Amino acid sequence: MNVLVDSNVILDVLTEDKHWFSWSSAQLQQLGDEHVLWINPLIYAEVSIGFERIEEIEEALPSSAFQREALPWEAAFLAGKSFLRYRRTGGSRTSPLPDFYIGAHAAIRGMALLTRDAARYQTYFPKLRLISPP
Repeated sequence: MNVLVDSNVILDVLTEDKHWFSWSSAQLQQLGDEHVLWINPLIYAEVSIGFERIEEIEEALPSSAFQREALPWEAAFLAGKSFLRYRRTGGSRTSPLPDFYIGAHAAIRGMALLTRDAARYQTYFPKLRLISPP
Protein backbone atom coordinates (compact mmCIF):
# COMPACT_ATOMS: atom_id res chain seq x y z
CA MET A 1 0.00 0.00 0.00
CA ASN A 2 1.16 3.53 -0.76
CA VAL A 3 0.45 6.11 1.94
CA LEU A 4 0.43 9.88 1.40
CA VAL A 5 1.46 11.53 4.69
CA ASP A 6 -0.33 14.77 5.55
CA SER A 7 1.85 17.58 6.86
CA ASN A 8 0.08 17.64 10.24
CA VAL A 9 1.43 14.16 11.05
CA ILE A 10 4.98 15.10 10.06
CA LEU A 11 4.77 18.36 12.02
CA ASP A 12 3.53 16.48 15.10
CA VAL A 13 6.77 14.52 15.10
CA LEU A 14 9.12 17.36 14.16
CA THR A 15 7.66 19.71 16.79
CA GLU A 16 7.18 16.94 19.36
CA ASP A 17 3.56 18.01 19.79
CA LYS A 18 2.45 17.23 23.35
CA HIS A 19 -0.89 15.73 22.34
CA TRP A 20 -0.14 14.05 19.00
CA PHE A 21 3.56 13.11 19.00
CA SER A 22 3.04 9.54 20.25
CA TRP A 23 0.24 8.70 17.83
CA SER A 24 1.89 10.31 14.81
CA SER A 25 5.35 8.86 15.42
CA ALA A 26 3.90 5.38 16.00
CA GLN A 27 1.91 5.58 12.77
CA LEU A 28 4.92 6.73 10.76
CA GLN A 29 7.06 3.96 12.23
CA GLN A 30 4.53 1.20 11.68
CA LEU A 31 3.40 2.30 8.23
CA GLY A 32 6.96 3.07 7.15
CA ASP A 33 8.01 -0.47 8.06
CA GLU A 34 5.20 -2.05 6.03
CA HIS A 35 4.38 0.40 3.22
CA VAL A 36 5.78 3.16 1.04
CA LEU A 37 5.33 6.67 2.49
CA TRP A 38 4.83 9.56 0.07
CA ILE A 39 4.83 13.36 0.18
CA ASN A 40 4.10 15.94 -2.50
CA PRO A 41 5.24 19.54 -3.04
CA LEU A 42 2.35 20.98 -0.99
CA ILE A 43 3.18 18.82 2.02
CA TYR A 44 6.86 19.67 1.60
CA ALA A 45 6.01 23.40 1.46
CA GLU A 46 3.80 23.27 4.55
CA VAL A 47 6.52 21.50 6.56
CA SER A 48 9.31 23.72 5.19
CA ILE A 49 7.98 26.80 6.97
CA GLY A 50 9.78 25.72 10.14
CA PHE A 51 13.20 25.53 8.49
CA GLU A 52 15.67 28.22 7.49
CA ARG A 53 17.59 26.25 4.86
CA ILE A 54 16.61 23.64 2.31
CA GLU A 55 19.32 21.33 3.62
CA GLU A 56 17.54 21.23 6.97
CA ILE A 57 14.21 20.11 5.53
CA GLU A 58 15.97 17.62 3.28
CA GLU A 59 17.45 16.09 6.42
CA ALA A 60 14.05 16.10 8.17
CA LEU A 61 12.28 14.56 5.17
CA PRO A 62 14.88 12.23 3.66
CA SER A 63 14.00 10.61 0.35
CA SER A 64 14.94 7.28 1.94
CA ALA A 65 11.90 7.64 4.24
CA PHE A 66 9.49 9.63 2.05
CA GLN A 67 9.07 9.06 -1.65
CA ARG A 68 8.20 12.21 -3.56
CA GLU A 69 5.67 12.68 -6.30
CA ALA A 70 4.66 15.74 -8.27
CA LEU A 71 1.01 16.68 -8.20
CA PRO A 72 -0.95 15.04 -11.02
CA TRP A 73 -3.07 17.23 -13.29
CA GLU A 74 -6.09 15.00 -12.58
CA ALA A 75 -5.70 15.80 -8.90
CA ALA A 76 -5.76 19.52 -9.71
CA PHE A 77 -9.11 19.09 -11.45
CA LEU A 78 -10.59 16.99 -8.64
CA ALA A 79 -9.26 19.43 -6.01
CA GLY A 80 -10.89 22.35 -7.79
CA LYS A 81 -14.24 20.58 -8.06
CA SER A 82 -14.15 19.47 -4.42
CA PHE A 83 -13.24 22.98 -3.27
CA LEU A 84 -16.09 24.41 -5.37
CA ARG A 85 -18.53 22.00 -3.72
CA TYR A 86 -17.17 23.05 -0.33
CA ARG A 87 -17.66 26.74 -1.13
CA ARG A 88 -21.19 26.17 -2.49
CA THR A 89 -22.18 24.41 0.73
CA GLY A 90 -21.07 27.37 2.84
CA GLY A 91 -17.38 26.66 3.37
CA SER A 92 -15.28 29.67 4.27
CA ARG A 93 -12.76 31.19 1.93
CA THR A 94 -10.13 30.83 4.61
CA SER A 95 -10.15 27.06 4.19
CA PRO A 96 -6.91 26.12 2.46
CA LEU A 97 -7.20 24.77 -1.05
CA PRO A 98 -4.03 22.69 -0.42
CA ASP A 99 -6.03 20.31 1.79
CA PHE A 100 -8.31 19.57 -1.14
CA TYR A 101 -5.30 19.07 -3.39
CA ILE A 102 -3.71 16.64 -0.91
CA GLY A 103 -6.94 14.63 -0.67
CA ALA A 104 -7.35 14.63 -4.44
CA HIS A 105 -3.76 13.50 -4.94
CA ALA A 106 -4.27 10.50 -2.66
CA ALA A 107 -7.63 9.71 -4.29
CA ILE A 108 -6.36 9.92 -7.88
CA ARG A 109 -3.31 7.76 -7.14
CA GLY A 110 -5.22 5.21 -5.04
CA MET A 111 -3.11 5.97 -1.96
CA ALA A 112 -4.26 5.87 1.63
CA LEU A 113 -3.93 9.19 3.46
CA LEU A 114 -2.35 9.38 6.92
CA THR A 115 -3.85 12.45 8.60
CA ARG A 116 -5.27 13.78 11.85
CA ASP A 117 -7.87 15.89 9.99
CA ALA A 118 -10.18 13.20 8.68
CA ALA A 119 -13.50 15.08 8.69
CA ARG A 120 -13.02 17.21 5.58
CA TYR A 121 -11.38 14.39 3.66
CA GLN A 122 -14.26 12.02 4.54
CA THR A 123 -16.81 14.57 3.36
CA TYR A 124 -15.24 15.52 0.05
CA PHE A 125 -13.37 12.29 -0.79
CA PRO A 126 -15.69 9.58 0.59
CA LYS A 127 -13.90 6.70 -1.16
CA LEU A 128 -10.48 7.76 0.10
CA ARG A 129 -8.91 5.32 2.57
CA LEU A 130 -7.98 7.35 5.65
CA ILE A 131 -5.63 6.39 8.43
CA SER A 132 -6.54 8.69 11.30
CA PRO A 133 -7.04 8.69 15.06
CA PRO A 134 -10.22 6.94 16.27
